[in-house]
Amino acid sequence: QVQLVESGGGLVQPGGSLRLSCAASRSISSLNVMGWYRQAPGKERELVAAFIGGGRTSYVDSVKGRCTISRDNAKNTVDLQMNSLKHEDAAVYYCNAYYCLGYACGHYWGQGTQVPVSS
Repeated sequence: QVQLVESGGGLVQPGGSLRLSCAASRSISSLNVMGWYRQAPGKERELVAAFIGGGRTSYVDSVKGRCTISRDNAKNTVDLQMNSLKHEDAAVYYCNAYYCLGYACGHYWGQGTQVPVSS
């Protein structure tokens, strides 16, 4: 099985920056699909940023130009750098990765890290 552990969340003021990190218990070097989702109270979970294969990335329109996803295969980590944070960015952020272990494949989720945005 796989464990994903998020860190780096915490209270940040509007206009501030935050860097989230996801540490995987298994290698991520061969993974094509992995990234970050978020869910705000009363709203559905949405994709924020992800690697989608072929070296490509995908971002939700609301964070384009403000957020950058990166990975370090040697450390088995995936980071999300968030700048110029807005109130609308406040949410619980979740790491997600698609693994194939033996003959079984599936999505794995972290427990989430809270990012409150308030002055």
